[in-house]
Amino acid sequence: MDPLSASLITFGVILLLSSWVYMLFLSFKEDYTWGLTTLFLPPLAYFYGLFALDKAGSAVAMAAIGWVLIFLGL
Repeated sequence: MDPLSASLITFGVILLLSSWVYMLFLSFKEDYTWGLTTLFLPPLAYFYGLFALDKAGSAVAMAAIGWVLIFLGL
């Protein structure tokens, strides 16, 4: 694996993790049950993000950019 693809994958994973943590804060602030769902079932957190796009749009955008970086690194 060359250094460029390794760095793209690393930054993509960092963006995904940071978007999940940001989504965790937003969902706990909104509703306790969505916060627990985000904590224990992370993929379902992005359903909350899509339903509350006005509040969590930046977290969804961070996750999308993270996935793009990961796919570019493969």
